[in-house]
Amino acid sequence: MASPVTQAPPLLLLLLLFVFLLTSSISAWKKDEFRNCNQTPFCKRARFRKPHSLPPFTVSDVSLSDGGLSARLVSSEVPRPLLLHLSVYHGGILRLKIDEDSSTDPPSRQRFQVPDVLLSDLNDRRLWLSRLSSSSPGFSSFYLADGFEAVLRHDPFELSIRRTGSGSDPTQDRILSLNSHGLFDFEQLRSKNDGEEWEERFRSHTDSRPYGPQSITLDVSFYDADFVYGIPEHASTSLALRPTRGPGVDDSEPYRLFNLDVFEYIHESPFGLYGSIPFMISHGERSSAGFFWLNSAEMQIDVLAPGWDDPESPVNGRIDTLWMSEAGIVDAFFFVGPGPKDVIRQYTSLTGTPSMPPEFAIAYHQCRWNYRDEEDVAAVDAGFDEHDIPYDVLWLDIEHTDGKRYFTWDRTLFPTPEEMQKKLADKGRKMVTIVDPHIKRDDSYFIHKEATEKGYYVKDASGKDYDGWCWPGSSSYLDMLNPEIREWWAEKFSLENYKGSTPTLYIWNDMNEPSVFNGPEVTMPRDAVHYGGVEHREVHNANGYFFHMATANGLLKRGGGKVRPFVLSRAFFAGSQRYGAVWTGDNSADWDQLRVSVPMTVTLGLTGIAFSGADVGGFFGNPETELLVRWYQVGAYYPFFRGHAHHDTKRREPWLFGERNTALMREAIRTRYSLLPYYYTLFREASVSGVPVMRPLWLEFPDDKEAYNNADAFMIGSSLLVQGIYEEKQKTVSVYLPGKKQSWYNLKSGVAFAAGMTHKLEVSEDGIPSFQRAGTIIPRRDRFRRSSSQMVNDPYTLVIALNSSLAAEGDLYVDDGKSYDFEQGAYIHRRFIFYNGKLSSSSIRPSNAGEKKFSSDCVIERIIFLGLPNGPKRALIETENRETDIEPGPLVLRSGSSPRALVVRKPNLRIADDWTLKIF
Repeated sequence: MASPVTQAPPLLLLLLLFVFLLTSSISAWKKDEFRNCNQTPFCKRARFRKPHSLPPFTVSDVSLSDGGLSARLVSSEVPRPLLLHLSVYHGGILRLKIDEDSSTDPPSRQRFQVPDVLLSDLNDRRLWLSRLSSSSPGFSSFYLADGFEAVLRHDPFELSIRRTGSGSDPTQDRILSLNSHGLFDFEQLRSKNDGEEWEERFRSHTDSRPYGPQSITLDVSFYDADFVYGIPEHASTSLALRPTRGPGVDDSEPYRLFNLDVFEYIHESPFGLYGSIPFMISHGERSSAGFFWLNSAEMQIDVLAPGWDDPESPVNGRIDTLWMSEAGIVDAFFFVGPGPKDVIRQYTSLTGTPSMPPEFAIAYHQCRWNYRDEEDVAAVDAGFDEHDIPYDVLWLDIEHTDGKRYFTWDRTLFPTPEEMQKKLADKGRKMVTIVDPHIKRDDSYFIHKEATEKGYYVKDASGKDYDGWCWPGSSSYLDMLNPEIREWWAEKFSLENYKGSTPTLYIWNDMNEPSVFNGPEVTMPRDAVHYGGVEHREVHNANGYFFHMATANGLLKRGGGKVRPFVLSRAFFAGSQRYGAVWTGDNSADWDQLRVSVPMTVTLGLTGIAFSGADVGGFFGNPETELLVRWYQVGAYYPFFRGHAHHDTKRREPWLFGERNTALMREAIRTRYSLLPYYYTLFREASVSGVPVMRPLWLEFPDDKEAYNNADAFMIGSSLLVQGIYEEKQKTVSVYLPGKKQSWYNLKSGVAFAAGMTHKLEVSEDGIPSFQRAGTIIPRRDRFRRSSSQMVNDPYTLVIALNSSLAAEGDLYVDDGKSYDFEQGAYIHRRFIFYNGKLSSSSIRPSNAGEKKFSSDCVIERIIFLGLPNGPKRALIETENRETDIEPGPLVLRSGSSPRALVVRKPNLRIADDWTLKIF
């Protein structure tokens, strides 16, 4: 008998092919489905060159122009000179641009420069160079920032940043340098020679490469560095970037930056995942520095072990890196620090600080692929209420749509979406629906019909609308590089255009790497063509960024520019922090993935994306109950806190695992809700300074070498330290508490622990070790409601952890949680200081805050002191000449809590007022 496939009609054959492609695309990660360096010609050519093996570039025609230094780079191996320009920006930032000189013998096209990533006011912050110094022959140097200067070496070309006052040798006391090993290479656009083959093949795919090789390679060295960090996204249990080449390094791949849909990715791999940020930070006891290359083509980056260039004479304290990109130009930025937070501020001053999220978005989210129908939604919502577990957002995945047509509803399963959303909104809850970038090729689908008529799709190499396979089957992809198309897309989120949506509906962008099931490496071919003739290879890593941008602007328009959007994106690039949150993608339910989620999320924060997290419980697979509980206990501290699971997994709402486990997960979620005032204050700090919410220990303790590569513990702000539990049936854990001559207080018991040492602690199922730093004040809310919006009028608790001087300080930031009125001054920002037996509250309000006001009648109902001697019995509210008692009490209001603290009960002090409370 003939097989069913051979007898099947063409439509069925197409369906079977789609199922095959779909199945292969969502199977576990397979190494041979993706290219390695040896299969990537530009990487293979560049990676193993010896130092100074290339013909050197020399600098000529140095002059001051356009406010900076201009010059030409000349080499015997390049047909045309390269144009070099150096610019200096306020705050210790140096910009290097190198491009082809198209004024003579112009190339067939301009090389791509990534638009709309750098802030529009950047040029307003440029420092105009008025003179150059040439104290050393063959060098040009100029002021960069207080204590730092840039030095350009002419022959051979080398760029360095060093501390001023370092003597006449330009190579002394450097913090950063480029091309110190002579590995800079720039493949210029040129005509194809007869018989030359430019095409590249990988598996069954052929890349036509119509413009030939155009890669760029450069080496960057960091001095006085113990470690380097950054360049997400990779899955590693190490926070610091491990060396990928050199003595002591086994055969390894470079760190790859190429956004891909990698289902069930593996840990301990330099393989690139869903997003790419080509930004690296170095840190050592003496200083920190940073390097950012604005380039959205594929990048491969080697971190080189000491002795890679000379095994007989390894140089410690210097970390060399090799950066290889397939296309684009050199548009690189150097950051001088000197502290690690300074480097982050300098980077986010270019790409933007994180947007201030709506308050509901930092609470708990419940998601699954998929909640089946409106009845299922109502049952899950009721389950949280029945089990007294707060949550704020319920999510719907692709199955809620009509045949994977986004902006539609399956009206059989979701007949009344507005009413469904209203029922959630009545409890202060929101809904998120998924909107992916692939558009079903269906002439009856209004999005496809309009996009086709307007010519809004990315084209294939032949000029036709690109047609690839994704969830709907045959799909095309909107060209979000085009600003006109982004504006058109934004209009689709209006209540008029998105039928069935309401003002409390928010958006999830998935698959926006872009994911193409039948494409090379499950993505779009590199020779596809975007707006302006740009090849996909040149813009690939920014594809999801532009999609995220357009969607966020759509929600902003929907709200008349007055309501903060919330959009979650899987793919990301430099600047994505301006448009919303990201998550770490399709992880799996195992202990290693729980462990790796912490350095992944911390690294995202270091590179600007403060609002991120991992799928709690693991997206793929069925977590054992202990793992799920531990994941909730860690995930409650992620900046973005969401439970999510694949449709093939068992249901895992928190009440499905027995009463005891439900209680443990409830406690974890409630911990997050009690800390929402602290988190919201930290998001305000991030939106102003760029400093992340979730931080590595060394960001707060830059002088403590024990903290430099601690990936198992992390800080939330400057006040909380959290140590995860990452092993099954773990009985004890070693916790290093950084700092000197201070204490840390257990967040639940109030017991004090000495800093600057490792403590071996017993582990219980009740929670994970978490500590408040001595000398800090943390605001909490301890009354639990159904959602965060129902807590808005609840009173606050202040937890004051005293240092050895019996002093502490902290902040509280409050606004309306949803609008942009805070930009005109409508907020309350208080500084609390306890010193010399007095607690005072004063306003933090810069003179340019704006005239709009925000009022609140909320009060502080409890003040908890940790580390306070037992002597004081009374508290005097001096501004009201009113007294109240100080009594022993628990740190947390839970059953069985011990009276470990001294508590001022019901002082009823308004958060909006100045006041002083004295204890005696």
